[in-house]
Amino acid sequence: MPTTTPALPADVSDRLTNLEIKASFSEDLLDKLDQIIIRQQDQIDRLTQELQWLRQQAPAEGAATPRSLRDELPPHY
Repeated sequence: MPTTTPALPADVSDRLTNLEIKASFSEDLLDKLDQIIIRQQDQIDRLTQELQWLRQQAPAEGAATPRSLRDELPPHY
């Protein structure tokens, strides 16, 4: 005798379908957020490297050329 799966009531079937749809959208959103985090981490890494480079350049330039206070004035003075 073949085994048959009992039919689900319509409201339970609808609820299950809605949950499956929500799970699918949640998985899609999670994938998108993962990609955003990866891009942001890459950007943070690049900015960190650039900042390190700028910090290395700053003392070398400061020691090579003495600056006067006049050079520090904003352009509108």
